[in-house]
Formats: sequence, structure tokens, C-alpha cells
Amino acid sequence: MSEEQTTPSTFRLLVAYAHPDDESFGSGGLIAKYTAQGVQVDYLCATNGDMGTPAEGTSLETNSLANIRIEELECARKVLGMRQVIRLNYKDSGMMGSPSSEHPESLWYQWQHCPDDVTQRIVDIIRETQPQIIVTFNRYGGYGHPDHIAIQRATTAAFKLAGDKTYTRSTLAPYAPQKLYYASIPAYRFFKLYLLTLQLRGKDIRRMGINADIDYQAIADNLEPIHTVIDLSGYMDIWDQASDCHRSQGQGKGSGTRGVMSLLPKWMRHWIASRYSLTRVYPAPNHNRVDEHDLFANVTKN
Repeated sequence: MSEEQTTPSTFRLLVAYAHPDDESFGSGGLIAKYTAQGVQVDYLCATNGDMGTPAEGTSLETNSLANIRIEELECARKVLGMRQVIRLNYKDSGMMGSPSSEHPESLWYQWQHCPDDVTQRIVDIIRETQPQIIVTFNRYGGYGHPDHIAIQRATTAAFKLAGDKTYTRSTLAPYAPQKLYYASIPAYRFFKLYLLTLQLRGKDIRRMGINADIDYQAIADNLEPIHTVIDLSGYMDIWDQASDCHRSQGQGKGSGTRGVMSLLPKWMRHWIASRYSLTRVYPAPNHNRVDEHDLFANVTKN
């Protein structure tokens, strides 16, 4: 199947991330490309995002931040053409070591104390939606957020268990997805160059972001080998439109890698980020080099 060939609707993709906005800021262009090709894309959103830092001008007088972010997620779903959002409704854990990460209803707390329960919920979702392809965070969770790490670990475990006939915690029929990917940060090569620039300017790259709680050096240190590169050059505007739905989070311009990219002119940002990189976890590649340009390469319709 060529990269630009229209994909039959029998192809299905599950994107498993932590928060309302992760789908847009991190993978909006990827999702837009595949929905445009007819792929059924479902988004598994693990938390309600209630610990996000609201952007200036966000009014919480008549609505909670969680409700605002869920409404923004629905806006992004429509823009990107996703079939549905599947919400696990855990509380947002906040950053690693924060008091909110110890809340009993937070995803990080649940993953630390009840990992089998979290995994089983995702196994059920995989068996229900039957995606051939699953995309989630890398092992560091992109930028080290505990919710990102928890959903990555749970999704990776569920990927293996979903097709296991001996797994009895789920009552649904076994279904084995064919490929598992970890998403890299957008424009990861530019990101390393940007870190060097920050260091030359005397910035502490281990304390970045709105709340100085994002370690840019750790992000770079935990990047994983790239095996798949997807051309998103025709989907950059819709990626921006989906990100703009998340106004309570400043459209992603205040922190993380999208914050870095927002400093650039639009044409340059689109040019740099239009080559979207992923790590193929399963089936494991023979070599750590780019060997495909389509998530559905060698996938069997089932």
C-alpha cells in the first residue's frame, strides 16, 4: 500500500494518551491524516485533565476546568474526524511528586496501587474497538508526566494481553492488535538544536515550562530509536485547528514541545514538524533505522 493510497474503513487505529489535549498537541496531524484516508480512529483519554494550568482568561466561575477541557476535547474530536473519545475518567495526577499525584482517584496512584485494574480496562477497550494499530507515549511519557508514563505502561501491557486466551480478567473475546508504536516528540531533531541554543543563552533546561517543572534534558535523553516517519505536510493546518480547540491550555503554546515550536514562524514550524516520527515496538524491527512510512504497512484487514 502506497503512502497516499486511500485506506479502507476496515483499518482501525487506537490512540491511547493521558489528557484532553494530548491527542492534538502531540498527534493531531497524524490523526487527521488517517481519518482523511478513511481509518477509524478512536481516542482513549485516561484522565479528565483537572490539574492542568488554565491559561490567562479562562473563566472557572460557571464551569470546572475538567468540564472545560472535556468540551475542548470534543471540539478537537470533530476537527480531527475521530470516531469517538473513550474516557477512563481518572483524576489528573499533576506532575511527578506533586500532592495531587497521591490522590486515590488519580491515574498515577491507581497505576501504582492497582495496575491490573487499569490494564484490564484497556484490554476491554482493545477487545471492543479491535484496532490493528495502537499508538501511545514512549517510556518516558514524552516529558515525564506521571499520567503519560502510567498510560504508556498500561497500554503496553494491555497490547500483549488483549489477544491472550488465558487472560481471564476480561470477559470479552480475545483480539490481538498487530502493531504497537510509541510516538516521538514532534520535530525531535529541532528540539535537540533548541536545547543547545537555550544552554548558550544560560537557561536551565532542567527547569522549563510555565511552572518550571519540565526537564528538557531528560526529554532528549529518553528519546527512542525512530523506525517510522509519516509525511504530514498536507495536514499541518488542521493540526493547528485541533490544537486551537484547547484554549484553556493556551492552545499548547505555553509549555512542552508545542511551546517550543510556537516560537517559530508558521511556515518554518510546519516544515520542521511535517515529518512525524514513531518507534515501532511490535513487531520489533531488526535494525534501529527508518524502514516504513505508513502505520498500516503490512497490516492485515481483520
